[in-house]
Amino acid sequence: MAVDRQPEGVRGHMAAPNVDIREFEIHETDAELNDLRMRLAAARLPETETVYRDRPDPRRWDQGVPLADLVEVAHYWRTRYDWRKFEARLNEIGQFRTTIDNLGIHFLHRRSTRTDATPLIMTHGWPGSVAEFVDVIDELADPEDPAAPAFHVVAPSLPGFGYSDKPSTTGWGTEKIAAAWVQLMDRLGYDRFLAHGGDWGGNITTVLGGRFPDHVLGIHSTFAEAPPGLSTDGLTETQRRWTEETRDFWGRRAAYAKQQATRPQTIGYSLVDSPVGLLAWILDKFADWSDTEDSPFEAISRDRILDDVTLYWLTRTGASAARIYYESHNSLDPELRVDVPSAITMYPRDIEKSPRPWAQERYRQMVRWNSPDRGGHFPSLEVPEFFVKDLQEGLSAVLSACAVR
Repeated sequence: MAVDRQPEGVRGHMAAPNVDIREFEIHETDAELNDLRMRLAAARLPETETVYRDRPDPRRWDQGVPLADLVEVAHYWRTRYDWRKFEARLNEIGQFRTTIDNLGIHFLHRRSTRTDATPLIMTHGWPGSVAEFVDVIDELADPEDPAAPAFHVVAPSLPGFGYSDKPSTTGWGTEKIAAAWVQLMDRLGYDRFLAHGGDWGGNITTVLGGRFPDHVLGIHSTFAEAPPGLSTDGLTETQRRWTEETRDFWGRRAAYAKQQATRPQTIGYSLVDSPVGLLAWILDKFADWSDTEDSPFEAISRDRILDDVTLYWLTRTGASAARIYYESHNSLDPELRVDVPSAITMYPRDIEKSPRPWAQERYRQMVRWNSPDRGGHFPSLEVPEFFVKDLQEGLSAVLSACAVR
């Protein structure tokens, strides 16, 4: 259950006149949470995988989520996990909804108290959600270090994700989403803004920078998809290894993407009907894509992963979220170039890493490049303190470049 109400203003910032922006609060019913627990208790599980190994050993996951791990997490989810804590946190940050192109869009909006703050839109990916940002949003808005930049942070839920509406027709691909984000920021009074994203959020951020330079000051991304067909000649040994790791990922570990790009409705029945099926589908990615050696919980708290999974469960968005692959898989325009200042960070255990020479073919004004020693696909959850500092430094470089343009 969720509650909409019309605000007098948007977190201290008056909305544009006659624009429908509503304050939004989550209050899921006890009946929904009890139904989840009953379904978990009644789950039918398969036998143990045939590659069983003792912990710790990353090869335990060679056939997917090990049975022992799944049983352990599902039991915790049923008996100890507290959704109300996460629900309260989202309500505390500040949630809103608006309608763009006949689709309801949910977003977090955390305004800074600093007068020099810059608007920043942060876009999540799959199987993520706004849960990726709840631990970093306060420090980005009001940093402890007065010398660090401050941001008015807007974090929308992608169409079909979380408390955004589910599209009822095709067409909501990354190009349309990026255009919707420009409208969203304009409604909040932010004609010029920064953008950050990873995974699908990085794709959308790239589209924002490439298509809307009159509105986007610059971007920071952990995703830098290079144009196709570039040569490996002249790449360093590390850069060649990155291209090989990326090729290996798409060749051997990306069946989920093919399924969701071609038959999202089919897998969607399991994701919406079975909490154990949803948990396994998402937990597998947190394990495979994080900078860990045996379990994603080495880097990310069990509660935070379950916040993300439970958000998918309660909003029944397993199928609708999967459809972003149907709409946009391999759709980034090969000719698109980003000429606004760009800061790129390539985390070492991410699933798709572009060498800097390749990335520069698309991001023409790269003002900062960073390749840290730690971190994977979910840096705001795996290394949150480093993520915040890196984002602050990257966007500082972007703003400095804007100042001299």
